[in-house]
Amino acid sequence: MAGIQAIYRIEEEIRGLPPAERLAARRSRTRPLVLALRRQLMRQGKGLSRHADIAKAFAYGTKRWRAFNRFLYDGQLEPDNLIAERAIRGFTVGRRNWLFSGSFAAAERSAVVLSIIETCKLCGVDAEAYMADVTERIQNDWPASRWDELMPWNWARRQEMPLPLAA
Repeated sequence: MAGIQAIYRIEEEIRGLPPAERLAARRSRTRPLVLALRRQLMRQGKGLSRHADIAKAFAYGTKRWRAFNRFLYDGQLEPDNLIAERAIRGFTVGRRNWLFSGSFAAAERSAVVLSIIETCKLCGVDAEAYMADVTERIQNDWPASRWDELMPWNWARRQEMPLPLAA
């Protein structure tokens, strides 16, 4: 549908802008396209048998319309989950390799490590350096009150954040 392509062209143009600017562009440019898309779906769906696959697809989209529109009201949201799907693609492609982790606990640990790696990627942090540094800090009695500093989005190199003094 041309309307959907136009919506994604706008999203491509505004990607990376501050949330307030994205929101303004969506309100002025994207919202009218979304409203037109809804009118088109409603109009085309009226003449179809409710048992037809296309009618079921239209009904599915119409029932979830409010959730679909959420990105029009929050400049931090994306119109779809493509970023998340791309982030887990490597894991889903290799999941057959991890099917037999040995135990449920081992599978859980693998999931935690993979989540940390993907979060580091999203934050532009070298995951190997991050995990080595954080492991060292935790072993040196890093205070629990400062764990938020160790999150990938707050993490800084050792020179910028000295280890706590030993007690």
